[in-house]
Amino acid sequence: MGFSQRFQEIREGFERPFWVANISELFERLSYYAAFASLARYLHESLNFPTERAAGLTGLFGGLVWFLAIFGGAIADRLGFRRALSLAYLILATAYFLLGSIGSPWLAPVRNAMPLVVLVAFILMLPALGIAMVKPCIVGTTARASKENVRSIGYSIYYTLVNVGSASGPFVASWVHSHLRVESVFLVASLSVFAMFFAVLLFFKEPRRDGETGTPSLGQAARNFATVLSNPRFMLFLLIFSGYWIVFWQLFITLPLYVHNYVDGTSDTELLLVTGPLTVIALQMAVSFLTRRIPAFSAITLGTLISGVAWLLLIRHPTIPMVIATMIVVALGEITQTPRYYEYISRLAPPGQQGTYMGFAFLPLGIGSFIGGWFGGKLMHNFGEVQHRPERIWWAVTAVGVATTLLLWIYDRVVKPSEQSTEQGA
Repeated sequence: MGFSQRFQEIREGFERPFWVANISELFERLSYYAAFASLARYLHESLNFPTERAAGLTGLFGGLVWFLAIFGGAIADRLGFRRALSLAYLILATAYFLLGSIGSPWLAPVRNAMPLVVLVAFILMLPALGIAMVKPCIVGTTARASKENVRSIGYSIYYTLVNVGSASGPFVASWVHSHLRVESVFLVASLSVFAMFFAVLLFFKEPRRDGETGTPSLGQAARNFATVLSNPRFMLFLLIFSGYWIVFWQLFITLPLYVHNYVDGTSDTELLLVTGPLTVIALQMAVSFLTRRIPAFSAITLGTLISGVAWLLLIRHPTIPMVIATMIVVALGEITQTPRYYEYISRLAPPGQQGTYMGFAFLPLGIGSFIGGWFGGKLMHNFGEVQHRPERIWWAVTAVGVATTLLLWIYDRVVKPSEQSTEQGA
């Protein structure tokens, strides 16, 4: 098939809702990662939370997103994608605006009426409500508004735009923080998703549901949750793999505070966080090609080890170049394991339950963020502020990565899940 013919297929293969939804997802990811990149330092430096509390709250922000995503599909199905998307972006715009306004005079009566940590924790929960509805709407629209012959390309476009948004977020945060105040990062994030609220209302049309079985109801989602909990092998795997995300989320929770406090106080920590997403964009296809013949579980284990030992670079050479090198190696581990992780779970799921199991594939990200926030805060306090040996932070993080790798290796050989899950990738 010639290029012009293929281009014609792509041009005609996607309905307008596909482009509206996926472009809006780019801006949603931009807003989320802009906020995430600045959050730990904002809580510590502007709102005067101690490092331990700031890290814990940052972990809360990231963790809730992945837990609520389990039920987001059921909510989106009941509301319809157009209403769910517009409501989600309105919630996100309000949440980011409130987050950047915590120190504003107009919020003083609310601040004085309750402990600041309670107010901040409540506001940090709000974005998760919006994002939990965005994800199933975007993926569902991609399926409904794409013709069969270009649907795989549609998902590639979706994944690419997600990564472009993830890379753009820290860059935007860097520019706004350096030219304005850190509070303005959250206000820009709010404006970004608020614009998407109007874009959905004006340009998004509910995609058709031809031949679709539909997303489970909230009650069915709760029953699915119980079904997964009753599978001890699968739950054990998810709990073990949460160790990977405890390590990974230190990029956003601990590393910005560490760099600012112990490496270079004038460094642009938001701009540094662009490194990971850019590495994913540049090398995902190459790494996937090189590791395509490695069994799925082996690729997961290898990626966990790579991301786990990456932090050793910071122990003897705590410099900005080594920070960048660490983030590149962590990203290499991420792109080694991520595609194969979802492949592995799809094979591990019992027949007819792939959808349910894939929905719970995000649980380790949430568990890792919750525990990672608490864990990173403890490390920063004990090794940085008490012992004045901040390099020991990375020994502890590396230990978690290596321990997770070892537990995955033992799981694969002792627990022995279904034969499906041990098949090699294509």
